[in-house]
Amino acid sequence: MIARTLSFLLPIVLIPASLAEAQSGKPLFIAADMVRGPGGSGPGCVLNSRFMRKEEVAWRIRVQDATGKQLDDRGLKSLVVEVSDGQKFEARFKGHPPRGEPTDHFWSTSWTIPDDYPTGSFNYKVIATLPDGTTQDWHPFNVKPSLLTIVAGTFEPPAK
Repeated sequence: MIARTLSFLLPIVLIPASLAEAQSGKPLFIAADMVRGPGGSGPGCVLNSRFMRKEEVAWRIRVQDATGKQLDDRGLKSLVVEVSDGQKFEARFKGHPPRGEPTDHFWSTSWTIPDDYPTGSFNYKVIATLPDGTTQDWHPFNVKPSLLTIVAGTFEPPAK
Protein backbone atom coordinates (compact mmCIF):
# COMPACT_ATOMS: atom_id res chain seq x y z
CA MET A 1 0.00 0.00 0.00
CA ILE A 2 2.83 2.42 0.86
CA ALA A 3 4.63 1.62 -2.42
CA ARG A 4 1.48 2.39 -4.40
CA THR A 5 0.98 5.69 -2.60
CA LEU A 6 4.61 6.70 -3.25
CA SER A 7 4.38 5.78 -6.92
CA PHE A 8 1.42 8.13 -7.28
CA LEU A 9 3.12 10.94 -5.34
CA LEU A 10 6.43 10.80 -7.20
CA PRO A 11 5.09 12.17 -10.51
CA ILE A 12 3.28 14.96 -8.65
CA VAL A 13 6.51 15.99 -6.93
CA LEU A 14 8.43 16.02 -10.23
CA ILE A 15 5.89 17.97 -12.25
CA PRO A 16 6.39 21.36 -10.53
CA ALA A 17 10.18 21.11 -11.02
CA SER A 18 9.69 20.38 -14.72
CA LEU A 19 7.23 23.24 -15.12
CA ALA A 20 9.58 25.67 -13.36
CA GLU A 21 12.43 24.59 -15.63
CA ALA A 22 10.27 25.06 -18.73
CA GLN A 23 9.16 28.52 -17.60
CA SER A 24 12.77 29.64 -17.20
CA GLY A 25 13.44 28.86 -20.89
CA LYS A 26 15.55 25.79 -20.18
CA PRO A 27 16.24 23.28 -21.50
CA LEU A 28 16.78 24.39 -25.07
CA PHE A 29 16.00 22.29 -28.11
CA ILE A 30 18.83 22.54 -30.63
CA ALA A 31 18.70 21.04 -34.12
CA ALA A 32 21.66 21.33 -36.47
CA ASP A 33 22.88 19.95 -39.76
CA MET A 34 25.78 20.38 -42.17
CA VAL A 35 25.54 21.31 -45.82
CA ARG A 36 28.01 22.08 -48.57
CA GLY A 37 28.53 25.79 -49.09
CA PRO A 38 27.99 27.39 -52.50
CA GLY A 39 30.48 26.58 -55.21
CA GLY A 40 31.61 23.23 -53.77
CA SER A 41 32.05 19.88 -55.46
CA GLY A 42 28.29 19.33 -55.46
CA PRO A 43 25.12 21.34 -55.07
CA GLY A 44 25.09 23.89 -52.24
CA CYS A 45 22.78 23.75 -49.22
CA VAL A 46 22.30 19.98 -49.52
CA LEU A 47 22.81 17.78 -46.45
CA ASN A 48 26.35 16.44 -46.39
CA SER A 49 28.95 15.24 -43.91
CA ARG A 50 31.85 14.49 -46.31
CA PHE A 51 33.98 17.35 -47.57
CA MET A 52 37.25 17.81 -49.40
CA ARG A 53 39.86 20.35 -48.41
CA LYS A 54 39.07 23.88 -49.65
CA GLU A 55 35.34 23.14 -49.57
CA GLU A 56 33.02 25.22 -47.42
CA VAL A 57 31.18 23.46 -44.61
CA ALA A 58 28.04 25.31 -43.56
CA TRP A 59 26.11 24.59 -40.37
CA ARG A 60 22.41 25.41 -40.15
CA ILE A 61 21.04 25.60 -36.62
CA ARG A 62 17.65 26.14 -35.06
CA VAL A 63 17.27 26.81 -31.33
CA GLN A 64 13.94 26.72 -29.51
CA ASP A 65 13.02 27.19 -25.88
CA ALA A 66 10.91 24.72 -23.90
CA THR A 67 7.70 26.29 -25.26
CA GLY A 68 8.80 25.78 -28.88
CA LYS A 69 9.55 29.46 -29.50
CA GLN A 70 12.48 29.94 -31.87
CA LEU A 71 15.33 31.92 -30.30
CA ASP A 72 16.96 34.57 -32.45
CA ASP A 73 19.81 36.96 -31.69
CA ARG A 74 17.63 38.69 -29.07
CA GLY A 75 16.95 35.38 -27.29
CA LEU A 76 20.53 34.10 -27.24
CA LYS A 77 23.73 35.88 -26.28
CA SER A 78 25.71 33.76 -28.76
CA LEU A 79 25.75 30.54 -30.74
CA VAL A 80 29.04 28.87 -31.64
CA VAL A 81 30.08 25.75 -33.53
CA GLU A 82 33.26 24.20 -32.10
CA VAL A 83 35.15 21.51 -34.01
CA SER A 84 37.19 18.88 -32.17
CA ASP A 85 40.50 20.73 -32.67
CA GLY A 86 39.13 23.68 -30.67
CA GLN A 87 38.36 26.06 -33.54
CA LYS A 88 35.17 28.04 -32.96
CA PHE A 89 32.89 29.58 -35.55
CA GLU A 90 30.33 32.14 -34.41
CA ALA A 91 26.88 31.71 -35.93
CA ARG A 92 24.58 34.54 -36.98
CA PHE A 93 20.79 34.59 -37.08
CA LYS A 94 19.49 35.68 -40.48
CA GLY A 95 17.11 34.99 -43.33
CA HIS A 96 17.81 32.23 -45.85
CA PRO A 97 18.53 32.02 -48.64
CA PRO A 98 20.85 34.99 -48.04
CA ARG A 99 20.23 36.42 -51.51
CA GLY A 100 16.69 37.15 -52.57
CA GLU A 101 13.52 36.78 -50.54
CA PRO A 102 14.13 34.71 -47.36
CA THR A 103 11.91 31.66 -46.93
CA ASP A 104 13.22 30.80 -43.45
CA HIS A 105 15.25 32.30 -40.60
CA PHE A 106 17.84 30.37 -38.59
CA TRP A 107 21.39 30.46 -37.25
CA SER A 108 24.26 29.64 -39.59
CA THR A 109 28.03 29.71 -39.85
CA SER A 110 30.58 28.27 -42.22
CA TRP A 111 34.21 27.23 -42.49
CA THR A 112 36.40 26.66 -45.53
CA ILE A 113 38.56 23.62 -44.82
CA PRO A 114 42.27 24.51 -45.12
CA ASP A 115 44.24 22.66 -47.80
CA ASP A 116 46.55 21.17 -45.14
CA TYR A 117 43.80 19.95 -42.78
CA PRO A 118 44.06 16.24 -41.89
CA THR A 119 41.60 13.72 -43.27
CA GLY A 120 39.32 11.70 -41.03
CA SER A 121 36.13 12.04 -39.01
CA PHE A 122 35.89 14.88 -36.53
CA ASN A 123 33.35 15.62 -33.87
CA TYR A 124 31.82 19.04 -33.44
CA LYS A 125 29.33 20.64 -31.10
CA VAL A 126 26.99 23.60 -31.01
CA ILE A 127 27.15 25.81 -27.91
CA ALA A 128 24.20 28.10 -27.18
CA THR A 129 24.73 30.86 -24.60
CA LEU A 130 21.67 32.43 -23.02
CA PRO A 131 21.58 36.11 -22.00
CA ASP A 132 22.26 35.12 -18.37
CA GLY A 133 25.50 33.37 -19.43
CA THR A 134 24.30 29.78 -19.01
CA THR A 135 25.17 27.43 -21.86
CA GLN A 136 23.79 24.32 -23.44
CA ASP A 137 25.64 22.04 -25.87
CA TRP A 138 24.34 19.95 -28.74
CA HIS A 139 26.35 17.10 -30.29
CA PRO A 140 25.58 15.09 -33.43
CA PHE A 141 25.14 11.34 -33.17
CA ASN A 142 28.56 9.84 -32.44
CA VAL A 143 28.62 7.67 -35.56
CA LYS A 144 30.87 8.33 -38.56
CA PRO A 145 28.10 9.23 -41.04
CA SER A 146 26.97 12.05 -38.69
CA LEU A 147 30.42 13.49 -38.01
CA LEU A 148 32.34 16.03 -40.05
CA THR A 149 34.44 13.89 -42.41
CA ILE A 150 37.35 15.28 -44.41
CA VAL A 151 38.15 13.02 -47.35
CA ALA A 152 41.31 12.85 -49.45
CA GLY A 153 41.54 15.39 -52.24
CA THR A 154 41.39 19.14 -52.60
CA PHE A 155 38.50 20.94 -54.20
CA GLU A 156 39.57 23.24 -57.01
CA PRO A 157 36.81 25.58 -58.08
CA PRO A 158 36.36 25.89 -61.83
CA ALA A 159 38.18 28.81 -63.46
CA LYS A 160 35.91 31.76 -64.12
